[in-house]
Formats: sequence, C-alpha cells, structure tokens
Amino acid sequence: MDGFSLVATRPGFVVVAKNPGVDFHDHGETAGLCTLVRRGLGLDRVWPVHRLDKDTSGLLLLATNRDAAVNLARVFRERGLDKYYVALSDHAPRKKQGLVQGDMVRSRRGTWKLVRTMLHPARTRFLSWSIRPGLRLFALKLLTGRTHQLRVALKSLGAPVLGDRLYHQLVPDWPDRMYLHAHTLRFVLDGTPHVFRCPPEQGAFFQDQSVQAAMTALGCLEDLPWPGEPVRCRADWCP
Repeated sequence: MDGFSLVATRPGFVVVAKNPGVDFHDHGETAGLCTLVRRGLGLDRVWPVHRLDKDTSGLLLLATNRDAAVNLARVFRERGLDKYYVALSDHAPRKKQGLVQGDMVRSRRGTWKLVRTMLHPARTRFLSWSIRPGLRLFALKLLTGRTHQLRVALKSLGAPVLGDRLYHQLVPDWPDRMYLHAHTLRFVLDGTPHVFRCPPEQGAFFQDQSVQAAMTALGCLEDLPWPGEPVRCRADWCP
C-alpha cells in the first residue's frame, strides 16, 4: 500500500509499518500517514497512539475506534508501551552501551540538544555493535518520548544517525534515507500481551548483508541485555 504496509489487524487497532519519507500529517493535497492508512484499509477514522518523524520508518499503532483509542492512550500515558528501534551511524559512539539522559532544549537553529539538567529528562537505553570500520549498528529503547529524542541521544554520543539531515554533518556521499527504524512494539491491553516486530526493509545500508546478519543475530530486541535492567525469561514474550 502507498506509504505503508499492514503488519497486523486486531479488534480496536491496527499496526502498520510506515515508509521513510512519509509525513505523519497531511500537507495541502499530500496525504499523510493517517489518511493513507484510512484510505488503504477502508476505515472511517483512525486515532494515532504515538508518532514517528517523517524520515523515520517502522511500526506505528493506530486505534480504529474511540474506546480502543482511550484505552491505548492510557497504556501510553502510563508508559506501558515499550518501543525498540534500530539505527545505523557512520561514527563510533563515546561509549558502546548505557543510558543517555538529560533535559532537551531548543538550540538556536530550532533543533534540539541534550543538556545536563534533569528537570524533565529524556531517557534512552542503547547498545551498539561494530559492523565494519565506518558503520555501527545501534539498538535503542525509549524510556521517555520526546521530539527527536533518539536522534538527539545519538548525536550527544558523537554518533548521529546516518542520513539525519538535522543532526548529522553533511557528507559527500549522502545516503538514500535516514537510518532510524521503529522495530518492535510491546504492550498489554485488557490483560492480553501484544508484541509486534518489523525489521527494516528499505535503504541500501539496511539491506547490506553484514547489517542484515547482525540484526538477525540480535534476536528479540526486548530480550537483549539492556544496561541496568534484569534479564527476563524469553518465554515471557518471545516465541
């Protein structure tokens, strides 16, 4: 379907994978993601539970009725929606894994930056692996949800997302997309656990055989040894 692919349909909600470069909202006569989903799936209306930046690809959760929208908004508000991402950078980070946290403030250019204060901090856990010199794979777990949070977190580590036009210095061989992808969603709704996964399919670097092999080797992102978290039993969620 134009701009997205359908991942799952459940009573009260759908999960779709957004293509990179698709805006979330309508702009003039150009349909945004919600309109594309509504038209493509023949729905009267959809209620977004969360959002993705235009150049970020991957999983999005959309309610298909008002009651589900209220319940899913509660899950999101209570931080019961776990979101895991993968990203690529052409720079090595200052540390290979850990927690990035701090307040986010506007810079003079209108972008965001991470500062040392902790009044309302953005918090991101990350792990990383070298694919080859000049290419590194990141797995990222959002602990909070701020505008451009993951992009700013990687920038603060000295490893901005490959292809990020706001936070990465322009390079001669500019890549074909921004290499940030929402890979896994996990939540419990009305007592039923849900997990949805969607590896990235678009982008020359994501399709590189060494990157593909590294992502496959990770297995379930939620079962990785996230710094500061206890190791869970795989049988809890992962088949």
